[in-house]
Amino acid sequence: MSVLSEDRDISGTALRNPLLDKALASLGKLPPFSPVLNRVLASLNQDNSTYAQLGELIEKDTVLAANILQLANSALYARSGNSTSVRHAAARLGMSKLMNAILGMSIARMWNQGQMPQSWSVGRFNVHSVATALLSDLIAQRRAVAYPEGAFVAGLLHDIGQLLIVRSIPAEYTRVAELSESTGRPPLECEMEILGFTHAELSARALATWNLPEPTQVAVRYHHSPELDPSRLKPGEVPLSAVLDAANRYTNSIGISTLPVEPSESGDTAPMEALGLDATVQEKLLREFRAEYSAMEQFFR
Repeated sequence: MSVLSEDRDISGTALRNPLLDKALASLGKLPPFSPVLNRVLASLNQDNSTYAQLGELIEKDTVLAANILQLANSALYARSGNSTSVRHAAARLGMSKLMNAILGMSIARMWNQGQMPQSWSVGRFNVHSVATALLSDLIAQRRAVAYPEGAFVAGLLHDIGQLLIVRSIPAEYTRVAELSESTGRPPLECEMEILGFTHAELSARALATWNLPEPTQVAVRYHHSPELDPSRLKPGEVPLSAVLDAANRYTNSIGISTLPVEPSESGDTAPMEALGLDATVQEKLLREFRAEYSAMEQFFR
């Protein structure tokens, strides 16, 4: 199953989209991955990492080391005194939370190094991405999900296509935003009309370029249309794309969005209900989400 299917003409020849090519090419203009980020991304493809290995790499990155220590000593994690070493902080967070924090902090730093139009807020993009990642991961812990280990990274990178569009073809991005605002039509529909592709498709192609696991690519590709997700599911499972859709819609609805929006008082929980999460589970899940988001938010604005 490939998320990189291309439109073809009547003879079967792949059709090129210059805007898509330009947007995807801008991925190569991002700063190179740090050694610690490379290690974490490799672990997503079944390469095992230990606290000692990650701690040694983190210690070589002064900013990341300080952030990991600050997170480990936050109210959410510091219940038995402060951590004074990176390795102690890493053990306190646990491998899963540590890797998620490294992914988020390292990738957010990459986004912050490029030139962006004044109308685009990297801060809003970063906090929306990490909020969606955190909530996706929490949902995946409470529901039978296809490839649950990919929930955080899929949430973190689900909108990278938006970022690439803004960086590489800002005039077209503005046209899409203006068309959506003036007509009330969904942004994805406007993207297809003006660009010939959607940011979700571009996001999936970016993940394929980085050689991230295919289930993550598929989830990102269909995060606005999980009903079209072709993933093969075991009985009782839901697709990871549906988890992303639920997390994305909820975070947007409470105002944690790439665009300025009027937040809803209670948030859009309908997609979580559709996943089979009842009110009691949702209450506990969202309480945990708010605590984790509060601890992480400061590193992304």
